[in-house]
Amino acid sequence: MLAKPFEKPIRVWVGLGFPRQLNTVADAYQFMMNWCGNSPEQKAAIRACKAALAGEVDAETARGVFVAFARKKDILMEDGEMPPGTANTRPSHV
Repeated sequence: MLAKPFEKPIRVWVGLGFPRQLNTVADAYQFMMNWCGNSPEQKAAIRACKAALAGEVDAETARGVFVAFARKKDILMEDGEMPPGTANTRPSHV
């Protein structure tokens, strides 16, 4: 299986606010296979990753489907986003 790197990595929240970076289609596929659930978005992301690994679609197509899944499940880490519960934890008087 080829790595099929993404042009830009995908970062998702896992566990209790820990980020995980997915650099390749294989990373995204492995993440999907370990995800608990069976939603239509998850199934679409798995199919897209399998198709990219088989050379039927490009890595960026699979990336887009995975990002849609991650956004729907509220685990997509947007650029500059802080872990849940840590935003603005500095005292206001500092």
